[in-house]
Amino acid sequence: MTLLGDGTWAGRIFTGTWLKGSGIDHLAVEPATGAALAEVGQATADDAMVAAQRAAVVQSAWAATPADQRAAVLSRAAALFEEHTEEITEWLVRESGSTRFKSGLEVTAAIGECREAAALATAPYGELLHSSMPRISVERRIPVGVVSVISPFNFPLILSMRSLAPALALGNAVLLKPDPRTAVCGGVLIARIFEEAGLPEGLLQMLPGGPEVGSALIDAPQVRVVSFTGSTAAGRAIGAQAAKTLTRTHLELGGNSALVVLGDVDVEAAASCGAFGNFVHSGQACMAIGRHLVHESIYPDYVALLAKKADALTVGDAFRADVALGPIIDQKQLNRVRDLVDRSIADGARLVAGGTHDGLFFRPTVLADCTATTPAYREEVFGPVACVRPFSTVDEAVLLAADSEYGLALGVLGNDLATAMAIADRVPAGLVHVNDQTFNDDPNAPFGGVRASGTSRVGGARANLEAFTDTQWLTVRATAPKYPF
Repeated sequence: MTLLGDGTWAGRIFTGTWLKGSGIDHLAVEPATGAALAEVGQATADDAMVAAQRAAVVQSAWAATPADQRAAVLSRAAALFEEHTEEITEWLVRESGSTRFKSGLEVTAAIGECREAAALATAPYGELLHSSMPRISVERRIPVGVVSVISPFNFPLILSMRSLAPALALGNAVLLKPDPRTAVCGGVLIARIFEEAGLPEGLLQMLPGGPEVGSALIDAPQVRVVSFTGSTAAGRAIGAQAAKTLTRTHLELGGNSALVVLGDVDVEAAASCGAFGNFVHSGQACMAIGRHLVHESIYPDYVALLAKKADALTVGDAFRADVALGPIIDQKQLNRVRDLVDRSIADGARLVAGGTHDGLFFRPTVLADCTATTPAYREEVFGPVACVRPFSTVDEAVLLAADSEYGLALGVLGNDLATAMAIADRVPAGLVHVNDQTFNDDPNAPFGGVRASGTSRVGGARANLEAFTDTQWLTVRATAPKYPF
């Protein structure tokens, strides 16, 4: 059995059953070739409002379902992801422009998220409190109700599952809006997995669509939490909109992460870390390295080795060839990457590798001698562009690494762990990796940034429990007390 083989999902949205959406069908397109892969149903704002009402009706029964039964659904979903790895991988490669390596990471991560969520369903969810009164006093966590998950194109499977799986496990209903560009691998496949896993109807609703659908999934009165992954600009708008209804938001936003390379490192290993952390998935990752800050004593060698690695990487259609990097997602994003590179060179950056493209296939690019005014150094590129800048002292490295509106990830490479840890302590970041690059993830670890990179954490039992439940104080007396009036 294949997940999508019978085609009953084509041109439809998912509400527990496959229904025709009110919007105009959208073509899923293969970035590598421009070929149409499938028709995907599109929701409208009205569809989203109806979905929220439907979800609220069924959610209370799901919250009352024994935790081990909720856990069993998540465990079955993990097994189904494992069983259908090849089919899911193919869709990720073709629809999102991923390589097989990157797609494998996503499927593995989705399996891990389901297993972590299954464990979360039966984990402790409160604690006893001391009380001055003759009563039992408990702090406990209860489901928020309905959660909207709005996910992006770059890692469509895992960035949907990271919020969806724990939210369901904790007794909530979920409204999922995948990016239209990756509506199959970020939405349809997930809906099919949970349909086969036996999730009761209406608890997961998959609603591809444009900004109006996302707006409705924030405004719907039944929605109490919005989990959004995407650009900082969009996140600010969502936060402002959600504030009007006091809807809680979890915003995982952009980044321009720094890799600090101290002078005592193995330069070859450092360049390997730098190349992987910057160029994986053609740089289309929020936690990708954006700025390489390298000690002046090894700066020329590092630049040369990074450029050599960039030049050696193969770029092409990962569905039809064994390549290291696939395409940029679409022409709009490619134009932005091209513009940032051109303006950076005009500003004085030195082009050492790449800088060219064939259609949506952009060569890994290395820009040396970057400064604070270099556009690709200051902004989040979301493309395979490495900006390298030297430093002379640890204090200077700290100032350079912290000089950004973002604060998602930081990597520090150095044999002197005391110095590396001191740098980690002084640079604002939600994710810090000493002697590794910035592209790291674990299903049991909290994920998120500070500053303009986000407002909260999702991932790991404690963060997920806080993200998708409300705190309630509960007291129980043996008999009702008598009061003075």
